[in-house]
Amino acid sequence: MVAEKHEQIFRSGSKTYYFSSRFFPPAVRRDVYALYGFVRVADNLVDDQPVDPTAFHAFRRTYTEALRSGKASGDVIIDAFLELQRRKQFDPAWTEAFLDSMEHDLSSSTCETLDEVLTYIYGSAEVIGLYMARIMDLSEEAFGYAAMLGRAMQYINFIRDIKEDLAIGRRYLPLGSSGLASLEQSYVQTHEKQFAAFIREELKRYQRWQKEAQKGYRFIPRRYRIPIMTAADMYCWTAQQIAKDPFIVYKKRIKPPKARILRKGIAHTLGVALPCRFSAKQKS
Repeated sequence: MVAEKHEQIFRSGSKTYYFSSRFFPPAVRRDVYALYGFVRVADNLVDDQPVDPTAFHAFRRTYTEALRSGKASGDVIIDAFLELQRRKQFDPAWTEAFLDSMEHDLSSSTCETLDEVLTYIYGSAEVIGLYMARIMDLSEEAFGYAAMLGRAMQYINFIRDIKEDLAIGRRYLPLGSSGLASLEQSYVQTHEKQFAAFIREELKRYQRWQKEAQKGYRFIPRRYRIPIMTAADMYCWTAQQIAKDPFIVYKKRIKPPKARILRKGIAHTLGVALPCRFSAKQKS
């Protein structure tokens, strides 16, 4: 029953991760579901509108008290995660960083510098890569690459979700020397060239991080590498769509179809998948 709840949360929360994870062996898949159940519930508590800080703080307090006492909390999502954390030897500091980033989202947030973004991304995404490395029992040589993959994927989410984030008072992309004062749609419509150039530069940043992360694939056993590469390719596909038309982020939320995810996973299984590539220099 608990496993079914985890799977339901996962399936409703992320099409890309859910269908990619179907290529994991069953035992690993169950652990991934337990991990995702915990992080998705926490994420929903700070993303669902209107935000309910009391509910998030209660969730965090329940986790912390159960961790300290070593006793079951009574919350099946938290208890399953704690069992996983102990069994796979997650560093509790990773979970604190994750919860810190989620708590950061309780108030409207704008990241003005790359350092601010990277601090947030460490807790919101890089530690997810570290959790996954532990779940797959990878050597510590792989950890930096696993964190980098989480960073790259999260950055594409930031670019893809510009419109949705602005609607709830958030901006995760630092404007820096872009010449832009805002990412509001009404503003960028009068600064089209600057916006297109800005998005191209952010896609290049994602591309550099993704290329670095791919160096770590050699540490992942093939049976685990297939779902990881499948998910990464879907983020690359998302980047391709944005590169073709940066203004698409204001028109619709870009998500790969289920059929595309499964086809790519099968192609990786058969060893015939071509690496996903895109050019951030495509015309807008």
